[in-house]
Amino acid sequence: MKGIILHGGLGTRLRPLTHTGPKQLIPVANKPVSQYAVEDLKEAGIEDVAIIVGGTAPEKIAEYYEDGSRFGIKITYLKQDQPKGIAHAIGLCRDFIKDESFAVYLGDNILKGGIKKFVDEFANSQCDAMVLLCRVKEPQRFGVAEFKDGKLVRLVEKPKVPPSDCALIGIYLLKPVIFEAIEELTPSWRGELEITDSIQKLMDWGLKVDYKFVTGWWKDTGKPEDILEANQLILSELFPFNHGTIEEGVTINGKVGIDSGTLIRRGCNIRGPAIIGKGCDIGPETYIGPYTSIGDNVTIRGGEIENTIIIGDSVVDCGKRIVDSLIGRGTKIFSADKNLPRGYKVIVGENTFLSM
Repeated sequence: MKGIILHGGLGTRLRPLTHTGPKQLIPVANKPVSQYAVEDLKEAGIEDVAIIVGGTAPEKIAEYYEDGSRFGIKITYLKQDQPKGIAHAIGLCRDFIKDESFAVYLGDNILKGGIKKFVDEFANSQCDAMVLLCRVKEPQRFGVAEFKDGKLVRLVEKPKVPPSDCALIGIYLLKPVIFEAIEELTPSWRGELEITDSIQKLMDWGLKVDYKFVTGWWKDTGKPEDILEANQLILSELFPFNHGTIEEGVTINGKVGIDSGTLIRRGCNIRGPAIIGKGCDIGPETYIGPYTSIGDNVTIRGGEIENTIIIGDSVVDCGKRIVDSLIGRGTKIFSADKNLPRGYKVIVGENTFLSM
């Protein structure tokens, strides 16, 4: 069985972070979102994987994953020149898949518990497709399943009036017959070839399409608040570790991970769950609160940080309390208290949110 990870999309809801890189490389608990998909496929026994890249810094994806060997898989990169939909992206993989069954995993999804049991069930079934579902509060944001007497009868993409609260989570198990269905598609009202339409064709042809509900949590990390919530969920299951240096007078409570080359200076108070990357310099007299992920090479002097992701290579020296924030790479945050005349100095990109 082979795997496909979709690593494209414009990530407009995550700008300005996605102006310089794909949304799937934004870290959650100091690990790119798409790496969770890679690890799930590997754990399910799928080691031959195609990553479909788009137009946003595809070289950064290849730089991070390389040939896949350090993750225990083999990676083939394929380019989708235009965002023409999930089904279009899958269609690009026909020569890669050949006659094998395969799993499709949207690279901005994180799923507790992985997909191994679903892959095993699909491999031992006579199904031509299997979709994974989760009940959600806003089904109109997703592809949605419709049922009749407990039987799956229709899939519809982002309906204004959803027929149920059962969303497709963006993980599909498929057989090569799906390529025949994709060939017959016409673009939807969104101008895309929809995966829901292609699977619907299988049902219309009388082929067997099964569904399973995921039992753990699932997060689509398409918005900043989704990323922060996913960070909370992952950190809640963190195994504590310390590979850094901790000075006397530091207080650490709860599940905290500190990576190599990091120095935690005197007077710091770190409350888990929290993770701090490599080569960081924290303190003195700094509070790192729960649900905070600090990437590599970050310097923090004083102040308080809680429920926040700092991606890396940044300096925070403002003495303020920062909460519920997503801070991009290479950011510098300093205090304006001593500025005369008084005022804040900012350089911000498109779609930036500030609360000052």
